Amino acid sequence: MAVVTIPSEQRTLRDPAEVRSYLASINIRYEQWEADRPLATDATAEQVLAAYSQQLEQLKQEGGYVHADVIDVTSDTPGLDAMLAKFNIEHWHDEDEVRYIVAGRGIFHIHPKEGPVIAIEVEASDLIRVPRGTLHWFNLCDDKRIRAIRLFQDKSGWTPHYTNSAVDRNYQPVCWGPRYIPLQAASK
Repeated sequence: MAVVTIPSEQRTLRDPAEVRSYLASINIRYEQWEADRPLATDATAEQVLAAYSQQLEQLKQEGGYVHADVIDVTSDTPGLDAMLAKFNIEHWHDEDEVRYIVAGRGIFHIHPKEGPVIAIEVEASDLIRVPRGTLHWFNLCDDKRIRAIRLFQDKSGWTPHYTNSAVDRNYQPVCWGPRYIPLQAASK
């Protein structure tokens, strides 16, 4: 179950109904899925996609997504730091960013046009859709492990458009759970 932290308010939402309601209020789709069939931890990408085929087909129809793949990142992934450097800076995309977390944990920071920056810690069985144009950035948690299904509205994928605002530098790059606070608050 996702955990939502609102650092500026020093508030953390853990109740599933509260999390869903809050995320819906800022236009972030969040839900939890179960696999259509049992899934081994060493399942291939094809097996992962097959295990969620029913939910994926429904999402494709609803959102106009034409392609799905599986990304599998561990602390041993070659070039991991360079890969993460592309996504842990505030940016937006021309299409939705849709992720279903199969394994591991990560944190999406969302910077709504109105309201404070929030952190959404996602884990296995969480689906999140960050709408096109939404300012955000993403970090892995301290174990640097995530396996996720990605959906795209264009087969070529999406390109990050960076804001160069530097707002992302004010927030911790790892998951801290309820102890998570922005660096700016820690320095006061």
